[in-house]
Amino acid sequence: MHPIAEQIWDMKYRLHGEDGTPLDLTVEDTWTRVATALAEAEAPEARDTWLKRFHDAMSGYRFLPAGRILAGSGTGRDVTLFNCFVMGEIPDTMGGIFDSLKEAALTMQQGGGIGYDFSTLRPKGAPVKGVGADASGPLSFMDVWDAMCRTIMSAGSRRGAMMAVMRCDHPDIEAFIDAKRTPGRLTMFNLSVLVTDAFMAAVKADADWHLVFRGETFKTLKARALWDKIIAATYAYAEPGVIFIDRINARNNLHYCETINATNPCGEQPLPPYGACLLGSINLAALVKDAFSETAHIDEKELSELVSVAVRAMDNVVDVSRFPLPQQAHEAHAKRRIGLGVTGLADALIMCRSRYGSAQSIELIRRWMHALTRAAYLASVEIAKEKGAFPLFDRDAYLSGETIKTLDEDVREAIAAHGIRNALVTSIAPTGTISLLAGNVSSGIEPVFAYGYTRKVLMPDGTRREEKVVDYAVAKFHEAFGETAALPDYFVNAQELTPAEHLAVQAAAQDYIDSSISKTINVPEDISFEDFKDIYTHAYEMGLKGCTTYRPSDVRGSVLSVEAPKPEEAQATLALNAPKQTPYEKDGVVYMSKPLERETVLPGFTYKLQWPESDHAIYITINDILQDGRRRPFEIFINSKNMEHYAWTVALTRMISAVFRRGGDVTFVVEELKAVFDPRGGSWMKSRYVPSLLAAIGEIIEQHMIDTGFIAKEDGSPVTEAVRAVVGEPAEPNIGTVKLKGCPRCGERAMISQEGCETCTSCGFSKCG
Repeated sequence: MHPIAEQIWDMKYRLHGEDGTPLDLTVEDTWTRVATALAEAEAPEARDTWLKRFHDAMSGYRFLPAGRILAGSGTGRDVTLFNCFVMGEIPDTMGGIFDSLKEAALTMQQGGGIGYDFSTLRPKGAPVKGVGADASGPLSFMDVWDAMCRTIMSAGSRRGAMMAVMRCDHPDIEAFIDAKRTPGRLTMFNLSVLVTDAFMAAVKADADWHLVFRGETFKTLKARALWDKIIAATYAYAEPGVIFIDRINARNNLHYCETINATNPCGEQPLPPYGACLLGSINLAALVKDAFSETAHIDEKELSELVSVAVRAMDNVVDVSRFPLPQQAHEAHAKRRIGLGVTGLADALIMCRSRYGSAQSIELIRRWMHALTRAAYLASVEIAKEKGAFPLFDRDAYLSGETIKTLDEDVREAIAAHGIRNALVTSIAPTGTISLLAGNVSSGIEPVFAYGYTRKVLMPDGTRREEKVVDYAVAKFHEAFGETAALPDYFVNAQELTPAEHLAVQAAAQDYIDSSISKTINVPEDISFEDFKDIYTHAYEMGLKGCTTYRPSDVRGSVLSVEAPKPEEAQATLALNAPKQTPYEKDGVVYMSKPLERETVLPGFTYKLQWPESDHAIYITINDILQDGRRRPFEIFINSKNMEHYAWTVALTRMISAVFRRGGDVTFVVEELKAVFDPRGGSWMKSRYVPSLLAAIGEIIEQHMIDTGFIAKEDGSPVTEAVRAVVGEPAEPNIGTVKLKGCPRCGERAMISQEGCETCTSCGFSKCG
C-alpha cells in the first residue's frame, strides 16, 4: 500500500479500539469487516457466499463504497452509513424552525451531512402576526444553522457539511446570493440557487421577474439582472452554485410520488424531504487492460459483473444502517435509492490513450457509462425478483419517467415484468479520500488535478516528513516506460482544459445518471465575465441538472489558480508550500523561509474592547511594518486585568504574531477568528450579535487592516497577493503555479476545489465530509 493510502486508511477507515489499538490489521481486514456487515442482510445460508463476493469486489480497490460505509460498517457504533441527507421542510414558525435545527444536529452528530431549502421561510421584513414584529428572514436562521454546525462534531473527527438552497423567486434571493461577501459568514454551508425553467425563459426574453412569497409580490426586477447577479457572485466568490430544479423533478424516476427542492452538500443527490444518499463508486482505472497500448480497454464483462455485486452490497446497506431520525429510515426503506457511480475516469482515459474532453474520450465515456447503467438496473431487477421491488414502486408511473424511457428496451421490459429493487440507481459522488485510498486515482469524473505533489505527513513523534504523491496513471506510465519518459499528449490536467471540455464530459456522463453529478468546472482567472456566464447558459442548454464552477480570485482566498511558470520555476522542485531557499519579494509580498525581522520601533494602534461578559476591558495592540509604502500587520498584543483569559490571550498573541511575521496574505486570520462560535453564547455589541470574544477580536483586527490599507474596505479582499504554492512535476512546465487556500484541519495551503467540494491534498480533509 502506498504511504498516502495507508495514512488515509489508518486515519479514516481503519477500525480502532477505544484505546486506539488497531483492530483492522490490514486493509484486507477492513474489506472483510465491511463485507461481513453487509452480508448480514442476506438469508443465513447465503451469507458466506455474499461475504466472499463483496470482499472480492472491494479487493484491489475495484469497488469503493463511500467513506461512511467503510468507516462504520461492522463497528457496532451508533453511526449512519449514509453520507448525506436532505432534511424535512422547515416550517415557517419559531417552534418549527428550532425543531428542524434539532433534527439537523442529531443527523450531523451521527455523521451525516445535510441539505436544506430555506425558501419556506418568510422574507426579511415580512410581518409576523400575533407578535407585532417583522421577520428576520431566512439568512438570520442560516446563521444559527452555521453556528450549530461548528459546534456539533460529527462521527469520527469531521465536522458536518451543509448545503443551503433558495428558490430564484424568493424575495430574499439577492441577500442569499451576496451572503458570502461577508468574510467568515456561512462558512459551513455550500450555497446554490434553485433555478426554474420559467426563470431561464425570462432571462432569455429579458422579461420581468417577480420575487414572491405566499402569493404576495415583494419586488419585481429584470430576470436578466438577477441572473447576472448570480453569475457575478459565482465569478467572484465561487458561490452560489446553480441547480436546475425543474429539470431535476421532470427527470426524477419518482416524479409520481415526491417533489425535490434541495440536494445534499455536494449536489450529486437531489433528494426529497428526509431523503438520504447512499454512495459507492466503481474504480475504472483499476479495470483497464493493456494500459497505454493500442489495445488498451476496459473489460466490459468484468465491469458488468462488478456493478452487479456493488448494487447488491449497496442495497444491503439500507437494511443494516442506522438512521438518525425515524423519518429518514422510513424514506430510505420506502424507495431504497442508491447512487452507484465511478471514480478514476480521467486516469482510465489516459491509460486508454484518450485525451480528457476529446471526441474519442466522450465516445469512451458514453460506452462505459452505458455499460454501468445497464448492468446496475438489471442487477436491481434481479434483486427485486428475489426480495421484492421498492415499496412505492408503481409500474406504469415508473416506466413513464423521462430517464427510464432512455434505458435499453430489454431493461425496461425486465422492470415491467419484475419491478425494480432501487428507485434510483446511479450518481457521481465526490471521491476525494477514497480515490487517495485507491492509490491516488483521479476523483470521480474530474480530470487529473496535478501529476504529482509533495505532501507533509505527521509522524508519531510529532515531526513531519515530506513524501511525493503521484497520480495513479502517471505512476503506471513510469512503471512501464521509466521515470524519465516524457508524458504523451493524452496526459492532460485540470489546468489545461477548456470549460467546453469540462461540460462535454459532464453532459456525456449525465445522460446515463439518474441522480446528478458532483463536479467542478475550473476556469482561468482571466476569463471574461461574458465567457464565464456562457458556461451556465450552455450547461442549461446541454441538459445538465446543475453547474458548479471555480474561478480563482483574491477576494476570498483562491483555491486554484494557474499561471505560466517562469523558466527558473519550472526547474525548481515543485511542492506544496515549498519555501524558497532565500527570501525574495514581489508586489509587496515576501516569499520566505524565515520570519520577517523586527525593527526596533514599529508604528501601531491600541484598541479598547469592552466585552459585555467581562468586568475589565481588553486592550489590543497591533503593530505594523512598512513595505513598499504600505503598512502590513506584524505583531499583536492582547492584555486585560481579567486573569480568566490570561493563558489563551498569551497563546493567541503568540500564534497570531507568528502568522503575521511569515508575510503573505494573512487575512485568513480574521476570517477564522470571526467564525468562532462560543457555545455559552455571544453578546450584542453596537446593535449586532457577535458570536464570541474571539470573533470580536477578529473584527478589531479586520478594522485595523482596513484602516491601514492592508485590505480593501468594501469586500475585505487583500490588497496584496496570496503566497503561492506550486503543484506538479518539474518535467511538465504546463502545470504552472497554483494558489492554494489554507486547510482548516492541518493548516497547510493545500485546499483544491473539485467535485463541487473543497479537499485538502495534504491531509485528506474534505469540506463535504
